[in-house]
Amino acid sequence: MFGRLGFWEILLIALVIVLLFGASKLPQLARGMGDSIREFRKAVKEEDAEKKEE
Repeated sequence: MFGRLGFWEILLIALVIVLLFGASKLPQLARGMGDSIREFRKAVKEEDAEKKEE
């Protein structure tokens, strides 16, 4: 489904995101997403470590 996105589709999606959030908010949005992903990975690793201890 998403494998067929071409250059123009991706450009259009990026333009809509910039229009919705504004160029000044994008770095904050990306930083927040990165922090969220990092916390999720950390939680998964901790859960795996707890299961191995049992």
